[in-house]
Amino acid sequence: MKPEPKRNLPASVRQRLLTLSHSRKEPFDLVLVRYGIERLLYRLSRSPHGEKFLLKGAMLFAIWSDGTHRPTRDVDLLGSGPHDDETLKMIFTELCRLETEPDGLAFLPESVAAAAIREEAAYPGTRITLEARLENARISVQVDIGFGDVVTPAPDEIIFPALLDFPAPHMRAYPIYTVVAEKLEACVRLGESNTRMKDFFDLWFLSRNFSFDGELLKDAITRTFVRREMPLPPIVPVALNPDFAELKVATWTAFIRRNALAPVELAATLGAIRTFAWPAMAAAATATDFCELWTPAVGWYPAKK
Repeated sequence: MKPEPKRNLPASVRQRLLTLSHSRKEPFDLVLVRYGIERLLYRLSRSPHGEKFLLKGAMLFAIWSDGTHRPTRDVDLLGSGPHDDETLKMIFTELCRLETEPDGLAFLPESVAAAAIREEAAYPGTRITLEARLENARISVQVDIGFGDVVTPAPDEIIFPALLDFPAPHMRAYPIYTVVAEKLEACVRLGESNTRMKDFFDLWFLSRNFSFDGELLKDAITRTFVRREMPLPPIVPVALNPDFAELKVATWTAFIRRNALAPVELAATLGAIRTFAWPAMAAAATATDFCELWTPAVGWYPAKK
């Protein structure tokens, strides 16, 4: 009897991901990128460098929501320790070479590149790009790493959901309060020039799906604004006003269409964010107590003493 041929793991994984993309009605290339990010995070979590990084950004919504929140093709991290480009390039080159349980992916150490981020960030950062192979499919992964931000309260310990039946990444991540605080700081900092429609969508989503402690949110807002040297506004920020909605309606409509999201008007979105965020921002600006609780069904209400 002839021996059973060895299973072609990369081909099997690729087929399973293709089947998953069909069942989720998501583009196959997007599922491939998501898988590449997941397996890179797993390697990071298994390496000596895992404790140096916190997961942040849109990939957190894979933990907080069922299915795809909004499409994203990169992953954001907050780093600590040495953060020159060469050190970070060395770390991710090591991750590409790290031996772990086979998952069909081959990360290419020679593909790792590092470059400074000079976009809308409050602090400088580094963008890592690299490639992986899954059978004959090429997967490009982008990792944006920031440094210097404050995290309030302490980081969460999370298990990043695995697309298939491979070991999931265990790592530390931003708490939801810091996510909200940083997006609000960006709204204030960018003002009328703000084109980051994803921040408004995310704030609206979080306010509709999660409960919040008012004091924790106020503290996160205060510490984030102080760290980023951004004064807290005494009145509702420009980016949360109805006039801003009129100004950006075309940008918002294009964002919704491009990401295949359920249509919602920008004016209604900003109104919901204003109701959620401004009371905590006002308390932070005046350094007053904000002993309230938020639920999506009720809004803010006094916390029991």
